[in-house]
Amino acid sequence: MYVTLLALHSLVRWLVLASLLFAIGCAYRGWLANKQFSRFDNSVRHWTATVAHIQLLVGGALYVISPIVNHFLHNFKEAVHQRDLRFFGMEHITMMLLAVIMITIGSAKAKRKPTDREKYKTLAIWFTAGLLIILLSIPWAFSPFTSRPYLRPF
Repeated sequence: MYVTLLALHSLVRWLVLASLLFAIGCAYRGWLANKQFSRFDNSVRHWTATVAHIQLLVGGALYVISPIVNHFLHNFKEAVHQRDLRFFGMEHITMMLLAVIMITIGSAKAKRKPTDREKYKTLAIWFTAGLLIILLSIPWAFSPFTSRPYLRPF
């Protein structure tokens, strides 16, 4: 179960990043070009937030069964001083939860804005903030702090 969730979490990460980049591109284009907020734009807003929520659910399930997190929680005093353990036991989940909250707030606020320009602007700002937090919190293969492969096999 753990290996499957880990591989799924690794795969869905790319869907989150792709959907966020696409949604942010649409939002900035619509905002700067003063375009009409279409049904397609609304679908992009909705599905981007949905993919982020799915990733959060998979990550939450992974957090509960992870042997790394289990070790971190049961040996907190020592583990908090070990970069890998602290990253996955505390930093990663906190930052990703914050990013999904930003995406959710942006999606909800944009849906309620009265003008198309405000909808695009709201999405652009909130989704960009969420993306930046995500990019800082992914254990990239090139990271000097904590690294993991770009894609895990099932």
